[in-house]
Amino acid sequence: MAKAIYLDMDGTFANLYGVDNWLDMLIAEDPTPYAIAAPMYDMAALNAMLWEFEQRGYIIGVISWTAKNGSKAYNNAVRHVKREWLAKHLPIATEIHVVKYGTPKHRVAKIKDSILIDDEMPNREKWSNGLTIDANHDIITQLWNILETL
Repeated sequence: MAKAIYLDMDGTFANLYGVDNWLDMLIAEDPTPYAIAAPMYDMAALNAMLWEFEQRGYIIGVISWTAKNGSKAYNNAVRHVKREWLAKHLPIATEIHVVKYGTPKHRVAKIKDSILIDDEMPNREKWSNGLTIDANHDIITQLWNILETL
């Protein structure tokens, strides 16, 4: 049976909130903050850690939201920009979901035996598919600790 690791994106490994005026740009339906957000980790190290899980049969996925109150056209632009960002920085992710803001992430995951890595506590609390990792702490170390138990 397949297992998966699903990562949230914004505030988990993409520093959206570190982009100057990010909120004003999102309200103005400008997707630029998603495109220019800096990685929060050494992405080669994160990809390598996730590769270790992939070698043990895990699917690597991303479940991310569009902007709150975004129009259909804006949400489509955000999906496009996020997919480009992921292709550049997290190419190991093969299952990518960029869904409407607020969509319960446990309902999006294709693989139910999975780990969610997310910076928002409500998302972790609602996750009913397995383990969660608090992305407000070093996710590479937390993944390493799980890997050692496999």
